[in-house]
Amino acid sequence: MSAQPLAEALNSGLLELTWPVPGPQQQATLLSYLALLERWNKTYNLTAIRDPMQMVTRHLLDSLSVAPWIKGRRLLDAGTGAGLPGIPLAIAKPDLEVTLLDSSGKKIRFLNHVRRELGLDNITIVQERLESYSAETRYQAIICRAFTSLASFARAARHLAVAPSRLLAMKGRFSQSELQDLPGWIHIDSVEKLDVPGLQEDRHLVIMSVIA
Repeated sequence: MSAQPLAEALNSGLLELTWPVPGPQQQATLLSYLALLERWNKTYNLTAIRDPMQMVTRHLLDSLSVAPWIKGRRLLDAGTGAGLPGIPLAIAKPDLEVTLLDSSGKKIRFLNHVRRELGLDNITIVQERLESYSAETRYQAIICRAFTSLASFARAARHLAVAPSRLLAMKGRFSQSELQDLPGWIHIDSVEKLDVPGLQEDRHLVIMSVIA
């Protein structure tokens, strides 16, 4: 597929999101990231999404839909996989320092290639499991769209957070029972319904704070 339809779909989708639209250079970098993902995916199977237009919706716009709730200067993307949502957020918010954390060697190799190719100096890449990762300083925000359970995410991230760090869980459909299973040191700030342009599926962001 040529770049023009993808560029138009990205720009149109960004205009629908409720935050300042990234500039032309940032949009070009987002599409360059997508091109790298599509190329590597043919060999390394980094994502089940194969169609580039679907990648714009399900990867770029889905990742950027959470941008209004990203606060502070340091963000940990836990279980980032192919760099989602961390890389799109790092491109769109260049003042944000993003750590991309994943245990898969092939995904770490891809992420290092992306950093070099796109000159993303505001990302740090770490090969480790979330529950085993030892950081020198705590994170103001930790985001994840890979964990099946909110309680599992909170417990795995606990040692990297300190009050009032925020844990942000990207979810599709979820049950209210998940909120009841959370430990007592977690406060539910809000559950935001995400409107991802072009995606006719339920998407939510569960925002939690560490209170002790």
